Amino acid sequence: MKPQSLNRRQWLKTGALALGAVAVTPQSLWSKTVEEAQNNNRRFLYTHSSFNEFTPPKFPDLNTVRARLVWNENPHGPSKKAAAAFQEAVFDGNHYSWGSLEELVEKIAAYEGVETNQIMMGPGSSDLLEKTAMVLFQEGGNVISADPSYMSLVSVAKAAGGKWKSVKLTPDYQHDLEAMEAAIDDDTKLVYITNPNNPTATITDTKKLYDFCDRVSDRVPVFIDEAYIELSDGGMANSMAPLVAKGKDVYVSRTFSKIHGMAGLRIGYMLGNVDSLETINKVTRGGMGISGPSIAAAKTSMDDAEYLTSCKAKIKEARDYTTDYLAKRGIEFMPSETNFVIFPIDMEGDAFLEQIYERKIVVRAFKFWDQNWCRVSMGTMDEMKIFTDAIDEIIV
Repeated sequence: MKPQSLNRRQWLKTGALALGAVAVTPQSLWSKTVEEAQNNNRRFLYTHSSFNEFTPPKFPDLNTVRARLVWNENPHGPSKKAAAAFQEAVFDGNHYSWGSLEELVEKIAAYEGVETNQIMMGPGSSDLLEKTAMVLFQEGGNVISADPSYMSLVSVAKAAGGKWKSVKLTPDYQHDLEAMEAAIDDDTKLVYITNPNNPTATITDTKKLYDFCDRVSDRVPVFIDEAYIELSDGGMANSMAPLVAKGKDVYVSRTFSKIHGMAGLRIGYMLGNVDSLETINKVTRGGMGISGPSIAAAKTSMDDAEYLTSCKAKIKEARDYTTDYLAKRGIEFMPSETNFVIFPIDMEGDAFLEQIYERKIVVRAFKFWDQNWCRVSMGTMDEMKIFTDAIDEIIV
């Protein structure tokens, strides 16, 4: 069946089955995917050209693990104020939440410095990445992104009939903006940049990226995925949102899953050109999958600056502890401005996962640039000490 012949329902199903957004997939689906890979003796859980993920051993009951360091979650959870707002809103669960969603959109517009019609809501930012890909690549074309990068948008673009043009990061782990611009051709539908990048945890120079987006968006749309931007050293000063306010054809996505600690509550948004967002909304509405309690929690969390600042400080403390440990062990690592760290391992990734899973610690392992890597999310300090003790035993 050709991509352009699919109806709306079929497109939505295609997007749901394109398992690129592993980091936000429910545990049951993740476990099923792992089990299928094991049953078929697949060494790699996902393969993306030069960027592959090792299949872990049987995924444990997460209630039994000693350190949950696998999906870049905020170990400190949502603020107590946000949780209380969620609980209170449950009692209005018999009503649709359009009014409260509009209030949240207005709050976001004021925060981001854009108009309300430049915002599209969704149940997490990955949902919006995928919807964008589903719409833009119905008739083919290519998407340009980094090697490696977060694969949610790219995977759905490929499933829809598009092609991926990957561009290796620079030696200092930034997006190679010059090479990405040179890769644009007549078939390019989108340039996709994750900043800070996942899985490398590294950030691209803000001024260079701004100038790139300002210039390139006159040729093709540019999508900046900023799921981790609040955790970066410069925080929101690193955001490309001002380009949306300027009227450029730039998308910027944001999530409540990371700094806000609301990964399980499923809420995010993206900013964009009014016409571009309308094109997506004609195919699939963004705010349909968000619950009223999640909206209430998000509104409250945005006002709890003290808690967000505390979370960032605790995550940085855990990250500094982890990188100091790696440095003392003589293990190189990529400089992180997120809530995870990635470092090379001198053993096969699947063998590494076997050993660390035996110790009831869950992380992820990748292979790219002819090297095996461990990506560890930042947990509590106790969890990070459990992790480093395990590394002492595994990497001798």
